[in-house]
Amino acid sequence: MTGRGAKAAGFRPKKASRELLGLGAGEYRTLARLNTAEKIQAFVDAIPQNFEIGGITCLSVREVLRQKRALCIEGAMLAACAFWINGETPWLLDLKAERDFDHVVALFRRNGRWGAISKTNGIGLRWRDPVYRSLRELAMSYLHEYYNKRDHKTLRTYSVPFDLRRMKPADWVTAEDGAWDLVDRLEAARHYDLMGRKQVRSLVRRDPFEREVGSLLQYRRPGKRKRR
Repeated sequence: MTGRGAKAAGFRPKKASRELLGLGAGEYRTLARLNTAEKIQAFVDAIPQNFEIGGITCLSVREVLRQKRALCIEGAMLAACAFWINGETPWLLDLKAERDFDHVVALFRRNGRWGAISKTNGIGLRWRDPVYRSLRELAMSYLHEYYNKRDHKTLRTYSVPFDLRRMKPADWVTAEDGAWDLVDRLEAARHYDLMGRKQVRSLVRRDPFEREVGSLLQYRRPGKRKRR
């Protein structure tokens, strides 16, 4: 069944075939080899950071593989696609921030606990082991390291799990013009507050040592010696 037909029929296969996704044989084999969460995270980490030189992007899975660059939502889509190929649900989680960029991770479950695959260039918002009893616990694990350039801790809400099988693969796996519909869908998904106003007011800024450690990056921006 094609992606279009699958959506029309409400069909959600547990394991995604190459034909359903619309990927080439080589593309499919690459993702099929990522048959554990650890392999997926290592693959995502090895993709150079997408600094969006030339304009903002939301690259599809195919374009990430072709262009060999990714930012958070792009790495999360690739991770979710690899999970689906290997028989797991392709879930995303949207983390919303105040006066800062949002972050998107791919979810997985092991022994009734949640974990996350994450593409990021810094040290804080990375992989999460599958030890969290709830999505709130998982989201809260990102709170302390989620900050903006003024050192404010900015994470505020987290979404319900978004199952990518709700969308046509042509809109996020093989799209040539970007997976922008997914961005809109994540924005519109139900989100839950992590804190009340009193808790938000009690948050303190990062201290100088945290700022120094937080300046470490995995990939350097082309043409720049150093960038946070």
